Formats: sequence, structure tokens, C-alpha cells
Amino acid sequence: MSRRGVLSSLVCGGSLHLHRRVTRESYHYSAGMDDATLMTAADLEALQAELAQLEGEGRRDIASRIKTAREWGDLKENSEYHDAKNEQAHLETRIAMLRDRLARAQVVEVAEDGGPNGAVAFGSVVIVRDEQGREQRFELVSSRSASPSAGQISIESPVAKALLGRRAGDVAAVSLPRGTRELTVLSVA
Repeated sequence: MSRRGVLSSLVCGGSLHLHRRVTRESYHYSAGMDDATLMTAADLEALQAELAQLEGEGRRDIASRIKTAREWGDLKENSEYHDAKNEQAHLETRIAMLRDRLARAQVVEVAEDGGPNGAVAFGSVVIVRDEQGREQRFELVSSRSASPSAGQISIESPVAKALLGRRAGDVAAVSLPRGTRELTVLSVA
């Protein structure tokens, strides 16, 4: 299959309407779920809106730039044409990535109270203490909403994966590049 055929199948493949809905209470992380992309309904809508914008207006703008650059003559030395083609490749890559994320999307409905029986789950706010006695507050959110400086960590991060399913008083061992870190869960909301 040609490169264009592979890209075309990536861009055209996948369905935007097949999303599994799970509640926070029914979600339990397992190693086989690494392929799923957890997100809120708002995150899903934002991705769909971005995809629609890129597939519509984004593609039209690039096509217009390529057409204009072609009219300027020799394509071998036409930098505007090459820039537009490179930008088109980046656009198509972004579209393929968004389609892939949407195809793997699992919408998680976040409840206001903690997870099942007070366990850490998607959307939980967790206060932990490390080995040095420092306390940190983490909110487990989708990768799209993550903002580590604001205490919002991706559900896909090593810290979040180690905390999932834990309750107040439990100790979670987190494998990080600088070694293993132990976090004691103080509270889950």
C-alpha cells in the first residue's frame, strides 16, 4: 500500500460516533486499558469541534495556499509551495491523530463524590503525602485537561495510575525516572 493510501486510510478510518460511556464508579484501571483515551463529555466535544474545523476550514485554507503557490511557476524552487505542502502534511497528521483519539475515546461521567467506596478514580481529588512528609493535592483529569502546575494530572500519568483504586490510608508506589516514590493517600474526594 502506498504512503498516500496508508494516510488516507488513517484519515478516513475510525468512527466519530462510537464512544463507550462509563461512569467513574464502573471504571477500574487495568493494563489492557492503555489503548483507551479517557475524557469527559466536554473534552470529547472539544476534540470533535477541532476535528471538524481542521477537516473543513483547515483543509480549504491549505488547498487555497497550494493552488496560489502553483500559479507562481516552477514547483522545484517554489518555497511557498513546499511550505504549504509541509503544512498540509502536518494538518493531515493532526487529523489522523484526532480521529485515532476519538476512536479510542471512553467518556467518563464524573460524579461529585469520590469513586466507589471512597477509592481514587477519574475526577477524584486526592491529597497525598510523600516520604519527606510533603503533602500534595492532585485532581485526576483527562490528558487534554491536565495542568500539572495547577495540580491537575492526566489519568494516564504514572502517578495517577499508581493512585487509581487506592483509598485513604493506602500507600502507592510510583515508578518514576528518578526512582520509586511512595505516596500515602490522606483523603479522596
